[in-house]
Amino acid sequence: MENKFFESPTMHVSDITIQVANLQRSLDFYHTFLGFQVMEETENQAILSADGKKALIILEQPEGALPKQGKTTGLYHFAILLPQRADLAAFLKHLLQAGKAYSLQLGAADHIVSEALYFSDPDGNGIEVARDRLSKSWKWIDESVQMSTDPLDADGLLAEAAGDWQGMPVETRIGHVHLHVNDLPAAKEFYIKGIGFQEVTGFPGASFLSDNGYHHHIAINTWNGEGAPIPDLQAAGMQFFTITYPNKEEIDKVVQRLAALGYPADEGMVKDPAGNHIFLTAAAK
Repeated sequence: MENKFFESPTMHVSDITIQVANLQRSLDFYHTFLGFQVMEETENQAILSADGKKALIILEQPEGALPKQGKTTGLYHFAILLPQRADLAAFLKHLLQAGKAYSLQLGAADHIVSEALYFSDPDGNGIEVARDRLSKSWKWIDESVQMSTDPLDADGLLAEAAGDWQGMPVETRIGHVHLHVNDLPAAKEFYIKGIGFQEVTGFPGASFLSDNGYHHHIAINTWNGEGAPIPDLQAAGMQFFTITYPNKEEIDKVVQRLAALGYPADEGMVKDPAGNHIFLTAAAK
């Protein structure tokens, strides 16, 4: 990985658990098509990894699973971060060839700090596959990182595809999680004063948050509407995501801050004001 924003002492999103309507259909997509390894599989759960050791995505099919609900709070998209531009190039080539079988609606953007491809899984969960530019090239003005949504140079990217897609590289990470919320000021208070991120840039109806000078580990938006409802617990979508902290002492401080704001944690699990669940854990020593 060219940039080191996913190791101690940076807190970061380490994994995400997604509820799906049909586990085998989702496994075909995430394992066969995207190229994640299956670490463990049961009748209603599959744990996916890039290196065979660390879980990145957990798929769960709840009893009485419901389709994904629109115009609610919850997952906007999560970002799968590839280590090198050549990896993203090989993946784009793979998308254009094998993606036709999944009828994907593809999007793409150059965000200045990164290059990104967008599509959804079979349940409609948004996915971004990206690679970061070197952090020394990022532009900061008054503690705000400069990001944009410019057209992606797809031809230039494809020219760097040295070979065919061989599955997720072992250094693949969860880059960030982007959430629908229903009250932006309340969500910002939760993630900044409680969780401990810093706001690094904002757009109309959205805020981008990070730790240790990253472009964003979390993004929040009200694009589904102020006051958007919380989805049904059985609906396809994000169940929770995990934030990993450098040590337990940091988590203890976070739990105290969250409690003071009115968001008590129960065995490491806490809900943001929009009903999004977050699991707080410490990095393995």
